[in-house]
Amino acid sequence: MRFRETRNLGDEHRADRIRDRLNSPRGESPLGDFILGGVDGVVTTFAVVAGSAGGGLSVTAIIILGLANLFADGFSMGISNYLGTRSRQQEVAQARADEHWQIKANPEGEKEEIRQIFAGKGLEGDTLDQVVEVVTSDERVWVDTMMTEELKLSEISARPRRAALYTFFAFVLCGFLPLLPFIAGNGLFDRMFAISAALAAATFLALGIGKGLVLNAPRLRSGLETLMIGSAAAALAYGIGFGLRTVYGIAPA
Repeated sequence: MRFRETRNLGDEHRADRIRDRLNSPRGESPLGDFILGGVDGVVTTFAVVAGSAGGGLSVTAIIILGLANLFADGFSMGISNYLGTRSRQQEVAQARADEHWQIKANPEGEKEEIRQIFAGKGLEGDTLDQVVEVVTSDERVWVDTMMTEELKLSEISARPRRAALYTFFAFVLCGFLPLLPFIAGNGLFDRMFAISAALAAATFLALGIGKGLVLNAPRLRSGLETLMIGSAAAALAYGIGFGLRTVYGIAPA
């Protein structure tokens, strides 16, 4: 609420500011890609750390497994996000081309769709006739209206390369933090594991608070939710590692 209270709505709704926003829509924020990559990066590497600790593996094994998973999974996640975003982009382009074809093949049918769309918004009589006439007099506006109102598809949010880069960068950056104590190699294993857990927890909390801040949601609750998700994944990995060590009788390294 504090963010809303500090906004100058009068200034934001000046005619020139409105025109600028409409001409240059910002599209989807990269925050979602960064949060997705960051959280998954910490989950991935700290799960390796926790599972290895539960399984009694050596520091060397933790570093090798952690770094291998960090870059391989980060690359895989970045590419997956690219392909997913690219697929959405192609879906929108195909739908736009199909709408152009339908307007040429059956203009009266498409005009009736426009009529029903605006009738559903409460327009009727001469007003409805005028709106239909204005919208269908420009094919670009006509198709834009169909894309938004009928298909609920938007073109401004699809940025595949940016999505992939933000995801990969956040994954590697945030996922590297739980490995730092083991790479530094100072102290006993339990101490390195405790520092790794603290770094992972702080990163989860920071990512959640950042998400809450940008989305104007309760920051502490958002941070704690992210922390709880990460903690549950780490506990699961540790439990599996400890259970396998117990079942197979693997001696701690």
